[in-house]
Amino acid sequence: MTGEIVHYEIGAEDTDRAQAFWGGLFGWQFGSVMPEMDYRMAQINESQGAAIFHADKPQGFANVYHAVADIDASAAKVRELGGEAADKMPVPGHGWFAACKDTEGNSFHLWQQDTSAGA
Repeated sequence: MTGEIVHYEIGAEDTDRAQAFWGGLFGWQFGSVMPEMDYRMAQINESQGAAIFHADKPQGFANVYHAVADIDASAAKVRELGGEAADKMPVPGHGWFAACKDTEGNSFHLWQQDTSAGA
């Protein structure tokens, strides 16, 4: 569904501590999917996931990813409405994301599922 939050990404100085907290709070089971950068993912339900990643200086808020059907059109719409949208980036084999800001400077991300991304 367009606009649905599909991914929640949490930066942490201590990824083990963060995993214990979020796993303990919600029962999320994290697996290491990108060990070269300590990126751990949990599947919350059929369409939503969460991740913990190492950050020397966490920003103090989670990154939120909203589903869109067409990331190029959605990024253009963000810009048309006065926000900011970076160029899309591939997550090979999974999809595309674009970092954005709304008119008030709030950060968010767009996400388009596409298994051919980065191929």
